[in-house]
Amino acid sequence: MSSSQNVLIAVMGATGSGKTTFINTASGDDLRVGLGLRSCTSEVQLSKPFHVDDRLVTLIDTPGFDDTTKSDADILAMIAAFLASTYRQGTTLSGVIYIHRISDFRMGGISTRNFKMFRKLCGVATLRNVVLVSNMWGQVSPQLGEAREAELASDPAFFKPVLDKGAQFMRHNNTLDGAKNILGRIIQNHPIPLCIQTELVDEGRTVVDTTAGAELGRELREQEERHKEEIRQIQNEISEAIRLKDEETKLELQARTSELQVEIQRVHGDAQDMATKYNQEASKLQQQMKEMGEAAQREKASLIAQYEGRLNSVNHELQQMQGTNELAALRMSIQQLEVEAARRAEAARVASAQRKKRRRGPFGIRW
Repeated sequence: MSSSQNVLIAVMGATGSGKTTFINTASGDDLRVGLGLRSCTSEVQLSKPFHVDDRLVTLIDTPGFDDTTKSDADILAMIAAFLASTYRQGTTLSGVIYIHRISDFRMGGISTRNFKMFRKLCGVATLRNVVLVSNMWGQVSPQLGEAREAELASDPAFFKPVLDKGAQFMRHNNTLDGAKNILGRIIQNHPIPLCIQTELVDEGRTVVDTTAGAELGRELREQEERHKEEIRQIQNEISEAIRLKDEETKLELQARTSELQVEIQRVHGDAQDMATKYNQEASKLQQQMKEMGEAAQREKASLIAQYEGRLNSVNHELQQMQGTNELAALRMSIQQLEVEAARRAEAARVASAQRKKRRRGPFGIRW
């Protein structure tokens, strides 16, 4: 890769894992960081470009698949549309960073689902360009952190399959040098498109038919079935409450049934609307890129107009200066001619006087 080529790196992980903090530390940017339970990164956002060694790097901040304001289908549509858009423009990722909190008591359901979706987005071929990063080491003792790190690296249910395919496992100490040390492992990589990029762009699949889309669709169907099974169990409990004339329990169970029915509709809608959401995100990105292009053209035209105006002004000033210089030169020439004429007149007078003197004899008598 040419050292002059820009480096694009995606940063992924669960909500609250420290993705945005890592990006801000590395880039010096001020992207919003979530400090509570709600996610701040609910949109794909880019850091300002910054240098690592002699390379210009831009980091992509992505929302996790446990966002508090958007569904998993929304998140997949958003990430997929952005990655497909950059790939269509000829930009390929140099690598991906996946951030995991070493402070987590265990890699629970949310973290496992996020990591599974991450693997589906990447595919197998790009894993050698992946760096798994553990952070928040200050929140655990060194012994506990090292034990969790070893478990993550050796357990086939966690990071081992990815590490076996060439990914690296590094620690982040929350310093600029530490962040740039991690990025240094990526910037010289040969860029490789992610699985979802080749599926969407090169193979022309719909987002539902991609590996990540199929995985999310399967999870949504399983979630829908679990809710339906819970409703069936609740119906039995309602029948028992009615038999026992337990009105309070019956009302509580009916309220829970209503909640589950609403959730089933939401989950079903997410699965059905995944393609629509992707198309909406792609259209939004296309419009944003069009507006950015038009803004760039306007800025270019404005700069050209300013340049031409300044150039015309300079030319006018030069012409005025040239006219002034010519007038000054003319005046100087006239002065020189006047001086020369006076000198010659004086010389002629002196010569005439000398001739007259030579033609007189003694006592002034002419010859």
